[in-house]
Amino acid sequence: MRITPKQHYSIWIRPLLWLQTRHFGKPLNPALLWGRRPFLFYLVASFFGYLDRKRSPVSDVIRSLVCVRVSQLNDCAFCIDANGMRLAQRCQSAEKIQSLSDWQHSPLFDAQEKAVLAYTEAMTVTGMKVTPAMIADLKQWYDDDALVELTALVSFQNLSAKFNTALDVPSQAFCTIPLTKDHKHAEQKDKPSNGNTSQ
Repeated sequence: MRITPKQHYSIWIRPLLWLQTRHFGKPLNPALLWGRRPFLFYLVASFFGYLDRKRSPVSDVIRSLVCVRVSQLNDCAFCIDANGMRLAQRCQSAEKIQSLSDWQHSPLFDAQEKAVLAYTEAMTVTGMKVTPAMIADLKQWYDDDALVELTALVSFQNLSAKFNTALDVPSQAFCTIPLTKDHKHAEQKDKPSNGNTSQ
């Protein structure tokens, strides 16, 4: 990591690091960095905790698909690892997980998942934009309040991935399923458009 973790953390942070150690066997690498700024740490943890709650209008599998795809697009080793572990717990299909980087051409993803992933990529990839057609497509499954939450989730995961990538936060080997990172979004710019703006 480009910033060295502290030897001693604030009394406000130590319980959170202890809980992570109890759950994962060790503190999460990003927590050792966010923990340098306790107020920020609590804000970030609370933000994600709310977005990933059980009563979210976005299903748990779709939330994890979004988080892993954003992680792949940002080349965030830690995020792919941690979010991949959560996706593996929620999704029963290893083949589906391994196909995520090529979701556009996979029959394993249903129409709702493809609409969400198209929106996710449009929000994440520089040079792409969300279109009215994408929003109209998503409204088959999500009302306006749910769309706000979905958008917040994509935004949060981008924040997290960019933070971790900038500070070179490494993987912690939580996920044993290979999750391919790719740069297909960059290649798309060089291909002739087929008129479909959602892919």
